Amino acid sequence: MSQLSYMEKLLDGVEVEWKPLGEVARFINGRAYKKPELLEQGKYPVLRVGNFFTNANWYYSDLELDEDKYCDNGDLLYAWSASFGPRIWEGGKVIYHYHIWKVTPNVGQILKKFLFYLLEWDTKALQGEHATGSTMMHVSKGAIESRLVPIPCPDNPEKSLAIQAEIVRILDAFTAMTAELTAELTAELNLRKKQYNYYRDQLLSFKEGAVEWKTLGDVTKKWYSGGTPKAGNPEFYEDGNIPWLRTQEVKFADIFDTDVKVTPSALQNSSAKWIPENCVIIAISGATAGRSAINKIPLTTNQHCGCLEIDDKKALYRYVFHWVSFNYENIKALGQGARGDLNSTIIKNFRLPVPYANEPEKSLVEQARIVAILDKFDTLTTSLQEGLPREIELRQKQYEYYRDLLLSFPQSHSDEAA
Repeated sequence: MSQLSYMEKLLDGVEVEWKPLGEVARFINGRAYKKPELLEQGKYPVLRVGNFFTNANWYYSDLELDEDKYCDNGDLLYAWSASFGPRIWEGGKVIYHYHIWKVTPNVGQILKKFLFYLLEWDTKALQGEHATGSTMMHVSKGAIESRLVPIPCPDNPEKSLAIQAEIVRILDAFTAMTAELTAELTAELNLRKKQYNYYRDQLLSFKEGAVEWKTLGDVTKKWYSGGTPKAGNPEFYEDGNIPWLRTQEVKFADIFDTDVKVTPSALQNSSAKWIPENCVIIAISGATAGRSAINKIPLTTNQHCGCLEIDDKKALYRYVFHWVSFNYENIKALGQGARGDLNSTIIKNFRLPVPYANEPEKSLVEQARIVAILDKFDTLTTSLQEGLPREIELRQKQYEYYRDLLLSFPQSHSDEAA
């Protein structure tokens, strides 16, 4: 006897009927508001699509409406305009906007949480097949109500709801497991960040007289600035093999590659220059000003980056990098003009503590000791920081796999024809 799939065991040969959503649930539109009706303060928060997902800026209303225009904790909602998807609301009593449906399942036919998982499972396909509108995509009420959903054992409501409840139990368990793991990893990451910050503060906070204060210019062999080839010229970009760094890629970390490559002719037609590896790169313009990085490969940069080639007889480049990163806010505050731009003079005049400055060999040994500790914590923190989204993505894929398995009921020929 061949092994049965989990779904086959769960259904145990019972019939599954695919019904239109409009037959098993009611989709109730919220209220459309005129701008003067949206208040800064009021009795009821007004739940709009932005608030439904990420926007924390709320409007309010004092209007007293029919009860079906309110939603409260535990209600199943569905955003159908601009952004799509279901949600079990847990934000207290609110008035929900016209671009949100309140979904009320027919008692005895379908469980609310089972319906939530079905709507979540179907959202991507629904968006691709039925979304309309060029500037603001939306799904019509008719489209959602005509979507077919599987109802196991439709002639035996008690058994049908029991099967639905078991599927919900399994998916809830995966959801809880993902949330728990995310919370644990996030807590671990925050702990490592605190440890890293503590040791960095200790290691880079020197008593008066314990170090000699020099400038970054004192320990710099050469300053490099960058340039940008003329935008849109294919001769400078197509099939390029020279790494070209932009400020948005400067993120307090080592750089092993760049998003953009340019051609040799690009260097001949701009002020961009080859920069040797292991320079301390500092973004000097705009929103990224003050951020730092180390290039682990020779590369070129745009004009919004400044690069310090450190004299290795006076200071270790990683020691300088850690000091500059530690002082990000202080360096950024030195920016000038409306954009807060930095320049070579500002950067090279920034002070650097050099331990045992009169004993170069001893100084480099002490710098190396500080760097080794900070690198260790930095590596651990970065590993957790990069691993967290990967682990969450893995758990999400695992959840989606089982969700697809549990909700992919076989369709009869009559259902397919419908």
